[in-house]
Amino acid sequence: MPAENQQNVMLQPPEMVSEKDLLYLSDMLNWNLNAAKKAQHAAGEVQLTDAQEALHTIGQMHQRHYDMLLEHLKTKPLN
Repeated sequence: MPAENQQNVMLQPPEMVSEKDLLYLSDMLNWNLNAAKKAQHAAGEVQLTDAQEALHTIGQMHQRHYDMLLEHLKTKPLN
C-alpha cells in the first residue's frame, strides 16, 4: 500500500482528551440519540410493514452506537 494512502490509526485511546474532542463526542452522542428517537417515531407513523421494520432496525443501530460511545467514555479504574 502506498504511504500516502496509509492513515494513522490510534490503537489505544489517549490518557486525556481535549475539550474539542469532548465537544465532538457530545455531538456524536446527541446525533445518535436523536436519530434513534426519530427512527422509532417514524416507525410508528408509517403503514408499510417493511418500512416499519427498516426504521426499527435503523433506530436500534443508532441506539447501539449511542450505547457503545457511552461504554467507551466510562472511566476505567486505575490498577
